[in-house]
Amino acid sequence: MSASRQRTLSGGGQIVLDYLKRMQAENPSFYYAVQGDNDHSAGNIFWADATSRMNYNYFGDAVTFDTTCRTNRYRVPLTAFTGLNHHGQPVLFGCALLFNESESSFVWLFQSWLNAMSGRAPVSITTDPDRFIQVAVSQVLPETRHRFSKWGIFRETQEKLAHIYQSHPTFEPEFQKCINETETIDEFESCWESLLERYYLMDNEWLQSMYNARQQWVPVYMRDTFFGEMHANKGNEGMSSFFDGYVNAATTIQMLIKQYEKAVASWHEKELKADYDTSNTTPVLKTPSPMEKQAANLYTRKIFIKFQAELVETLANPATKIDDSGTVTTYRVSKFGDDHKAHSVRFNAFEMKASCSCQMFEFSGIICRHILAVFRAKNVLTLPSQYILKRWTRNAKSGAVLDEQASELPSNSRESLTVRYNSLRQEAIKYVEEGAKSIHVYNVAMDALQEAVRKVAAAKNKGPGAAQGGTLANGGNQEMCAREENRTAPYQSVVIDVRKNQFQNVLGSCWYKFRVGCKESKNYLGGGLGLMEGGKNGKFDVKEAYGLLTSHSTPLFPKKGIWVENVPSKLAFFAWEATWGRVLTMDRLQKRG
Repeated sequence: MSASRQRTLSGGGQIVLDYLKRMQAENPSFYYAVQGDNDHSAGNIFWADATSRMNYNYFGDAVTFDTTCRTNRYRVPLTAFTGLNHHGQPVLFGCALLFNESESSFVWLFQSWLNAMSGRAPVSITTDPDRFIQVAVSQVLPETRHRFSKWGIFRETQEKLAHIYQSHPTFEPEFQKCINETETIDEFESCWESLLERYYLMDNEWLQSMYNARQQWVPVYMRDTFFGEMHANKGNEGMSSFFDGYVNAATTIQMLIKQYEKAVASWHEKELKADYDTSNTTPVLKTPSPMEKQAANLYTRKIFIKFQAELVETLANPATKIDDSGTVTTYRVSKFGDDHKAHSVRFNAFEMKASCSCQMFEFSGIICRHILAVFRAKNVLTLPSQYILKRWTRNAKSGAVLDEQASELPSNSRESLTVRYNSLRQEAIKYVEEGAKSIHVYNVAMDALQEAVRKVAAAKNKGPGAAQGGTLANGGNQEMCAREENRTAPYQSVVIDVRKNQFQNVLGSCWYKFRVGCKESKNYLGGGLGLMEGGKNGKFDVKEAYGLLTSHSTPLFPKKGIWVENVPSKLAFFAWEATWGRVLTMDRLQKRG
């Protein structure tokens, strides 16, 4: 795109702005910025909710800037910053509506996004090969490794070389094989030259320009940087899929907020399901290796499956020592009968460090079969800690966050906050596990918890250090539209929101577990038949479910959490009545005569 492209906000733009203002009023950690005229009649809009900002602290090492709506000329010019969570699922880091697409607009957008993320740049970012975006990344994220989307390159190549694609059907698979399956730089260079000669494309300007930019999109040049993908030569076939199925060519500005909230809720539900599956099911181990058992307990289910596949492949990829020079030993690892594709592994036994020529760990954060083969040969029984990337583990979202803003507080406050947070979280997890073992223990635990809540509220109102409110650069005027008033207060409000989100995640997980149990039960309201794990004989019955719902002075489950899919209407109606104390129990029937 060589010139800016202008769209108008129309009536729907004010709907979006009103929504953002309302969300920011409800939660000071909700961030938004507007670029444009003073009345915002034709301005670009960026926003990131508290969950997006919190998730960035856990998974913001590798980012994708998704411009699918812009590329496909959708009615809504939506763009999104996304990444992958610990289950390999799309996670949102912020959205924007770009009505005025120019170089300065993209620079403003990236600056707004970086400001919302506390100024912490990602390790890598993947975008479409757009000139305006390149300028914005180079100015705002100069230290971040910038990669062009292969999907974008392949799409543009098909457009530029349409006559070749039509007259030579074999060109496309050969072109993609040259990009995706070459394992060394020399192999790629040779394959590329051969491809151009075979189809007489040596003087093609488009392919020459892509070759000149090869270090920004060909996988073999990118393996030394973390992009969070499972395999260097796979993935990245398309851009982020966060809004797939929710925003399309027919979506209007008026419909956007509803579809946005649906996508956010859906992916949150999928994350809860993945959390539940990881915590409550046991993977099948394929080897007697203690390392496999260790990984099964550490990683999320999807990541463990990836690791397990690499571990199993060590049986067919023996390691052969080829050099032993002091503390570093070099091994040659290749699959049986495939010696021409051998990989070199350098292993330091003293430091328990290994590096492989395939660079899979550097690229994806998952250790490769070649290093695992060397570990097997050296009788290394468990994974060294430096090869366990926390972002792929079950505990990826544990611990304190917002280090950049926390660094502005005194060190003793920062450390005590972290210690208090981790200590309370660990104790809470143990409390939930013990408190759910039987209905009697559950009732005792709930009574104690309610009493603790009252004491904490009383201490918070009386004692020093009560949380202060604050706002985080939201609303406002042209340019950044940001108010940086009190830097300590925003930090406190975000940390409070983090705690709130952690607690909501626990409750959400419990409700998801409840729904799963309901779905699996053959008789949803059969007297004494199990509805979920945790009560007598490891299951709750209807009576216990009623006790769980009515033990609070305020409803445990919100409206939107009861009237949901997969829960039978009979059970949902019962839960709704119980929440409001309207179930016709024996005592209520006696009162009615």
